Amino acid sequence: MKKILLKYMTRFTTLREEEQQAIAEQILIEEYKKGTMILRQGEIPDKCYFVLKGCVRQYSIDETGKEVTSNFYTEEQAISNFNHHKQDKSSAYSLTCLEDCILVVGDLDSEKDLYNKYSQLEAMTRMMIEQNFGEVQDELASFIASAPEERYKALLRKRPHLVDRVPQHQLASYLGFTPESLSRIKKRINKDHF
Repeated sequence: MKKILLKYMTRFTTLREEEQQAIAEQILIEEYKKGTMILRQGEIPDKCYFVLKGCVRQYSIDETGKEVTSNFYTEEQAISNFNHHKQDKSSAYSLTCLEDCILVVGDLDSEKDLYNKYSQLEAMTRMMIEQNFGEVQDELASFIASAPEERYKALLRKRPHLVDRVPQHQLASYLGFTPESLSRIKKRINKDHF
C-alpha cells in the first residue's frame, strides 16, 4: 500500500527516493472495517486522511434529521476537514467507511513536524488541496447550472465507479435528488443507450 503513496509523492514532489521512504516510514497506515465512523459531525477533528483503498462517505445531518451526502472519497484522494474558520472548530460533517478501507492517517499536530523536516511535503499538500479545491469549485458550478439528468451523466463520465460502490439512496442525496428520481433517470438513460 505504501507504493501508492510513494507514487503519489513522486507525482507531486521532487523528493529523493530516500526522503520519500523516510516519510513513508513515519506515516501511519490504518485499516478500517466497513461501517466505521472515523469522524462524527460536531467533533473537533485532529486527523486527516488519504485513501489508499476503499470508499469514505462525507455527510451531515440537517436540522430535520435528514442525512445529506456531500462527497465520496476513493483511492488516491485526500480527506481534509477545513473548519478553522469556525469559532468552536467542530466538524460540519461525519465520515464513514462505506467499504473496508486502508487509509493513511495524518495527525494534524505531528504533521507540522514533518513539514518542517520536509518542506516539499508541505508544498505537495498545498498542491493537493489546490487541485481538490479547484475540482470542488468546478463541480459546484456545474451542479448549480445543470438539471438532475445532467448531474447523473456527469457522474457517469467523471466517477463511474461510484454507481456500483455506493448505496443508491446516498448517491441520490449526493446528486441532490430523491432515490425515486435517480431510478427514473437511470431507466431513461439506459433506454436511450439501447
